[in-house]
Amino acid sequence: MPHPRRTPPAAVAGALAAVLAVSPAPAAPPAEPTAAGNAWSADLTVVDADDVDVRWTGAGLRLADTAGRPAAQRRQTAGGMLVTAPHPLAAPANRVRADVDATPGTGGAVEVAARGWRSGAWTEWRSVSAEAVFDQPVTRVQVRVALTAERPSAAPTVRAVRLVADSVVAVTAATPGLTYRVYATREGLVGGTTANGHVIVSRDHFVALPSARGLAPKNTGDYTVRVCTTTRSRCEYAPVWDIGPWNTKDDYWNPSGVREMWKDLPQGRPEAQAAYQSGYNGGRDQFGRVVASPAGIDLADGTFWDGLLLTDNAWVDVAYLWTGTGTRGRIGSGPLNIRSGPGTSNPVVGLAATYANVPIECSVTGQSVSGPYRTTSQWNRLASGHFVSHAYVSGVTGTIAAC
Repeated sequence: MPHPRRTPPAAVAGALAAVLAVSPAPAAPPAEPTAAGNAWSADLTVVDADDVDVRWTGAGLRLADTAGRPAAQRRQTAGGMLVTAPHPLAAPANRVRADVDATPGTGGAVEVAARGWRSGAWTEWRSVSAEAVFDQPVTRVQVRVALTAERPSAAPTVRAVRLVADSVVAVTAATPGLTYRVYATREGLVGGTTANGHVIVSRDHFVALPSARGLAPKNTGDYTVRVCTTTRSRCEYAPVWDIGPWNTKDDYWNPSGVREMWKDLPQGRPEAQAAYQSGYNGGRDQFGRVVASPAGIDLADGTFWDGLLLTDNAWVDVAYLWTGTGTRGRIGSGPLNIRSGPGTSNPVVGLAATYANVPIECSVTGQSVSGPYRTTSQWNRLASGHFVSHAYVSGVTGTIAAC
């Protein structure tokens, strides 16, 4: 189930550094759907814990601190975002359009994105600057508004966001179950703030991907990866809390039909890798910077050093778990040891970060363990050779069958 109040998770990157500016003149409102409740206005006045560096004034939504800089992009553009409360639809729909009343400011930008709840999970975020079309009908919609500014005097203002949901032919989703080998770098940047507003601590556990489409809200694991060494000797399940490295619109795990940029690259090939190895795009990223590594994922220090036991940047195998289906559970206290069998005497083969949403294949009976949710002898098999005690798992969607 999505979380109550304003979150099922939500968050966008303050790291969206080069996004589509919205015209100051509001566009004509989209056609009204027949189902009441499928047209609504986003509430921009409520700013709380899952929002990043924004404030509501009498004039509209603005950046709260134009000196704030998101961590992974290492850029000079200030950014912030607001995630609204999920809106229940009167009738299922798979397209969302928006009429945005905003003043982007010189050098500033506004981007509005939406995601939908379906089949017990959230879709990826999609920009509604034209329209957001999902792979299947959704029953509720959550909106995020991202603001960026190159200079304090150019900070954007958003006065209103009016939305309408209806149905069209669905788009192709990411191919489920695929794993891609990409180059991983260590993010570090302790004390910095991630795109979703998390302040990075020593030996932290999260990852950054170069697209806001898979950015989990603060303190959620709506978008979780499984990242493993190429020998599969160590793995970590970690939430996506930052945007980077290099690009911000490179959802390379998606097929070309829905990939936001670089549609001519093979699915699974990060733009930075193609630029570094083959001179793609003149060897530069979307901002014109010369790409100095083929990195397609950044790992927080704890994920890098403790989860995978890496000592230097390396190639890793990454599964983008939200693109899959099946039963899932949320890790409630971590980093949690994942083991090769259903008991604490079995070797540790990696970690599962707090809030990570992990796919559960089935369960077995093993050693009794006391955890934050219960005392139980049930152990969940996450993947071949990966087990965690059910004492640490909550928010299960679906049925856990016996192995």
